[in-house]
Amino acid sequence: MVNKKAWIRIVEAFVAILLISVFLLIIFNQNYVEKKDFSSEVYENQVAILVEIELDSSLRNSILDLTPPVEWDDTNFPENLKSKINEKKLSFLTCKAKICLIDNECLEEYDKKNIYVKSVIITANSESYSPRQLKLFCWEN
Repeated sequence: MVNKKAWIRIVEAFVAILLISVFLLIIFNQNYVEKKDFSSEVYENQVAILVEIELDSSLRNSILDLTPPVEWDDTNFPENLKSKINEKKLSFLTCKAKICLIDNECLEEYDKKNIYVKSVIITANSESYSPRQLKLFCWEN
């Protein structure tokens, strides 16, 4: 009789651990599923901004007139470009841009968790051929 009680206690402990494990897995999976992935929305927004800049001749000219690299915080970064990016970006994002030569990697280091990066090449206008790379860096506020 004593031996049966020991086995019953072992089975009860096993079932209790199993129930607690299942409960915890359900809770953790719900939290994982509830997190929304904004990456596709952010990338679509970045592409839309870059295409608009690419098609605007005044913005193209302001990029092509610069001597790269030009950082977002530099005084010679075009204000019309800054305002276009700030106007078109999603409200929950902070964005910065950098203008570089094409053969340059054009990297930036940010201590943010999720950084979304897209770039476009601005090659020429009607007067000159001087290719530049405009890289857009965005992250959640």
